[in-house]
Amino acid sequence: MMNWYAVINIVGVVTFIVSLFFVLPISASLYYKEGDLPSLLLSFLIMAATGLIMFFGTKKYRHTDIRHREGFLTVTLCWVTVSLFGSFPYLFEGTFSTFTDAYFESMAGFTTTGASVLNDIEGTPKGILLWRSITQWLGGMGMVVFSLAVMPLIGGGGIQLFKAEVPEITVDKLRPRLFDTAKSLWYIYATLTGITIVLLFIAGMSFYDALCHAFTTLATGGFSTKNTSIAYFNNGYIDLIITVFMFLAGINYTLYFYAFRGDITRFYKSNEFKFYFWVTLLAISLIAFDLLRNDFGSVIKALRYASFQAVSIMTTTGYATADYEKWSPFAQIILVTLMFFGGMIGSTGGGMKQVRILIMFKQGFRELYQLIHPRAVTAIKLDEKQIPKEVLGSIWGFLFLFIITWVGASIILTFQGIDIITATTTVISALCNVGPALGQAGPAENYALLPDLAKWVLTFCMLVGRLEVYTVLVLIMPQFWMK
Repeated sequence: MMNWYAVINIVGVVTFIVSLFFVLPISASLYYKEGDLPSLLLSFLIMAATGLIMFFGTKKYRHTDIRHREGFLTVTLCWVTVSLFGSFPYLFEGTFSTFTDAYFESMAGFTTTGASVLNDIEGTPKGILLWRSITQWLGGMGMVVFSLAVMPLIGGGGIQLFKAEVPEITVDKLRPRLFDTAKSLWYIYATLTGITIVLLFIAGMSFYDALCHAFTTLATGGFSTKNTSIAYFNNGYIDLIITVFMFLAGINYTLYFYAFRGDITRFYKSNEFKFYFWVTLLAISLIAFDLLRNDFGSVIKALRYASFQAVSIMTTTGYATADYEKWSPFAQIILVTLMFFGGMIGSTGGGMKQVRILIMFKQGFRELYQLIHPRAVTAIKLDEKQIPKEVLGSIWGFLFLFIITWVGASIILTFQGIDIITATTTVISALCNVGPALGQAGPAENYALLPDLAKWVLTFCMLVGRLEVYTVLVLIMPQFWMK
C-alpha cells in the first residue's frame, strides 16, 4: 500500500525549500523597481505556506522509510508540484495570459529544457527573469538532491529519492552518508557557478546578466535575459567562457569530486569522458569545416560559432549565437544528432547520455564481431569493468521507451496540423531537454505559436526526459498501483 503521508511530507519539504529562493528575485525587484514585487511576494507566500502545511500536516511520518514505489512517485510529484508553484509569478504578473503557457515555461525552467513561449524577454521585469533563471539552476542538479543536502530530516529512504531523481549516477559511493554526497555535489555546482559569474562580469556582462547566465549555463538550461540569446552580446570572450563552462557542466560531477580531492587521473581513465571529448571535437570540426566552406570566410569565426553551437546543443543548454536554421542541412543534421548524445551521466546535461551511446556502440560492435567469430567469448567493459547483463537490458529498455515516447508524441503533434520537421524535432528537443529545435521552434523562434495540446504533450516529454524516462513512465503502469 502506498504511504501517501510520507510522500506528501517530502513534497512539502521540497516545496518549502524551493520557495526560499524567491528571496533573490524579490531583492532584484526591490532594486530595479519594475513593478513585479507584488507578484513575486504573493507567489512566495503561497508556495511557502503550502509547503509548510504539507510538512507539518504529515510531520509524524517524516522519518518513515520509503520504498522504490514511493521514491518514484515522490520525485515525480515534487517536480510537478514545484513547476506548478513556479508558474505563479508568470500568471500574477501577466507575463502569460494562460495557465498552459505559464506552466510550460515553468516546467521548461525546472527541467532545464530552455524551450520558451516568452516573446518579449527584454520587456519582462528583471525579478521575473531572475526567477526564470533560478528555476533552471535548481533543476540542474536536482531539487530533491538539494533538499537532501540542506535538510537531512527527510529521513529513511533518501537513497530511493536520490536514485529516482538521478537514476544512473553512482555518487552514493562518494561519501559514507547520502547527506554528505548531496552536499558535495551542490558545493561543486555552486563553486563552478560562482566562477562563471565572475568571468562573465569581467568579460563585459552586467552583474545581473552574468548572474542569470551563469545560473542557466551551469544548469545547461539556456534561458537568457535577451531576445536573441547570447548573440545579443556579440562578444567573443563571452562566447568562449560560456562554451567552456557548458562543456564543463556536461561532465560527470563525480569526476570533479575526485579532482578536488587531488585525483585528476579519473578524467583520462574514464571511457565516457574520453568519448564525450572526442564526440565534441569531431562535431566542432565537421560543423566548422562546413561553415568555412559555405558561410564563413574566417577559420577563427567558423570555429567560434561551430564550437559554441555544437557544445550548446550537445550539452542540451540551448543557447544560440547564430540562427543555425540558415546553415546547411549537413550542419543542421549534426546538431539534431547531438541532441541525442547529451551530457555525461551525473552531469546537469540532458539527452540519452554519452555512456548509453558508448555502450550501445560497444554492444553493436560485439554483435558484428560474433557474426564473424561465433564461438568467441567477449564481454562489454567500461573503465576496465565488465558491464552486467541487467545494465545492458536497462539501457536497451531505456532506448525502446525513449523511441516509443518520441514517436507517439510526434504523432500527436502532427495530428494537430504541425509539420513533421517541427513535430519530430520539438519532441526530441523536449525529451532531451535542449530547448530550440527546427521549423516553427527554431533558434530564431519559440514555442508560443504551437497549439495548447502540443504544449502539454511537450511539457510531459520534458518531465520524462529530465527524470530519465523510467521514473515517470513507471507511474502509468497499472501494476505500479496494485498492492
